[in-house]
Amino acid sequence: MKTTLAVLKKGQKAIITDFNVDAIPLKLLEMGCLPGNQVQLLQTAPMGDPIYINVNDSHVAIRKETAAEIDVIIITD
Repeated sequence: MKTTLAVLKKGQKAIITDFNVDAIPLKLLEMGCLPGNQVQLLQTAPMGDPIYINVNDSHVAIRKETAAEIDVIIITD
C-alpha cells in the first residue's frame, strides 16, 4: 500500500520509494533515508510531532511535515 511516512502507525515498517520535494534535509539522506531503504516508526511525540523512525539502525527524529513528503510502501507481514 503506497502512502507517506507521516501516516505510519507505531511499529509499522515500510520501504521508501520517493520524495515529493527536492528539499529533503541532507542529514536525513546521510543517515540512509533513501529510496529502497526500510524504515520503521518507533514513536510519535505526545503532541504528534516530531516522529521517531529507525532507518539503517539509526534512530532519527523528523518533523511530520517532512515525513509527509516521503513516499513509502507499507510492508505487510
